[in-house]
Amino acid sequence: MKYSEYIQYDGIGLAQLVQSRQIQAHELLEIAIQRAEQVNPKINAIVIPMYEQAMKNANNHHSGHFSGVPFLLKDLHQEFAGVATSFGSKSFKNAQYIAKENAEIVTRWIKSGVVTFGLTNSPEFGIKGITEPEAWGSCKNPWNLKYNSGGSSGGAASSVAAGIVPIAGASDGGGSIRIPASYCGLFGLKPSRGRTPWGPKISEAMHGAAMQHILCKSVRDSAAMLDATQGSDHSALFNIQRPTENYLEIIQKAPKKLRIGFSVTSPIGTQVSQDAVNAIQNTVKLLQSLGHIVEEASPQIDGMALAKDFITTWFSQCAYTVKQVKQQFGAKDQDFELDTLAIAAFGAKASALDYINNLNNWGTYVTQMNQFFSQYDLLLIPSTASVAPKNGEVKTPAWQIPILKALLKVDQAHLLAKGKLVEQLIKNNLQWVPFTQLANITGLPAMSVPLYWNKDHLPLGSQFIAPFGHEDTLLQLAAQLEQAQPWATRYQSIKV
Repeated sequence: MKYSEYIQYDGIGLAQLVQSRQIQAHELLEIAIQRAEQVNPKINAIVIPMYEQAMKNANNHHSGHFSGVPFLLKDLHQEFAGVATSFGSKSFKNAQYIAKENAEIVTRWIKSGVVTFGLTNSPEFGIKGITEPEAWGSCKNPWNLKYNSGGSSGGAASSVAAGIVPIAGASDGGGSIRIPASYCGLFGLKPSRGRTPWGPKISEAMHGAAMQHILCKSVRDSAAMLDATQGSDHSALFNIQRPTENYLEIIQKAPKKLRIGFSVTSPIGTQVSQDAVNAIQNTVKLLQSLGHIVEEASPQIDGMALAKDFITTWFSQCAYTVKQVKQQFGAKDQDFELDTLAIAAFGAKASALDYINNLNNWGTYVTQMNQFFSQYDLLLIPSTASVAPKNGEVKTPAWQIPILKALLKVDQAHLLAKGKLVEQLIKNNLQWVPFTQLANITGLPAMSVPLYWNKDHLPLGSQFIAPFGHEDTLLQLAAQLEQAQPWATRYQSIKV
């Protein structure tokens, strides 16, 4: 098989070739590695290769929908036993940390038949919507190398868009599947809280706000992999109800006539680009042509209040992580990025009462979303406020760096997040990506669908949010949109 043929298949398509013995798994892996060696020096997507190990295992018996399909893990909570992982941080990298056991999601991916041959680039501890960790460097966007791939699943997105693999492991705690899906023109589904496992080390991440799944080119790959991985493990806090039939079967049926509310207004009052507006307007027209009812409407939620609650959780989780890593490895401040230390400093000063109040507010947002869903089947909003930022564009201003360092030295950095500065802090952190946190805080399933490219050939995704547990509705609609406005051939135009 030539690479020009390889790039035309999604994961299920490649697996069918292996299952029918038209090609062997090791041949697919050789093509994937060859492509990686060709483009990875340019995009910096794979940071921890497992090439030799993968070649030894490639021809082992594979079963499942993804038999023999080349696959990459994310370098964040997707541990593969015996393989180094860094969580995007110099602290783990310097300690030469080796995973002792598989993450449960990795075990399930392996059972689906994939052949794992590396880990992909992620920002430090996954705390940013771009992938530019000091530990590994910036991850470039295959559509234009001047732009970033997004985060935190940036390496996964770049590796799929660039044609190294058809599918790659990803995760989403504040938009980390949907953001890079938007920037890299991929399909990205964040499942409902509890749909996929986090064990064995933790029961759930960020109180269920963060979920694990994949980034991919085709809707059927996402559906089939969700079939393979869904369901609780021994560490889970609760069992989510399974659908009555497999997602791969569900998407064979057209969705019912849906009532969809849409909005292009930033929930935190920040600027929304004309590209984002165009993307949603185009999607509205497409949906209407398919017979769905689409009208401008949005849930009655205080977007800034939700953002504050998200930031409280996000920053506090970062503070906890930094403390744990320092205790585990004896890491020092110089082993972490300045932004990470600043975020941890902010988070460490949140009181227990503030944190509990924040978590209680989550229930209010769930109620408000359920009220919205009493009138609408889905909410349509942009995945991101614009196309991808350029590499280095989203960073702490140079003039702030000495101030942060000075305040950190005297344990006063948290003062920057007091009073009226809180809203500005939120806008600075979320102005590029104000639309994704809603689904995380409420635990709802959401997806980014690649339906728009601007005049510079940069993509921007359309995001749909569904009621809890209704991944079936999202996937059915996505399959319908994919058929009506196919995007698969666009990846062949990428020249890296």
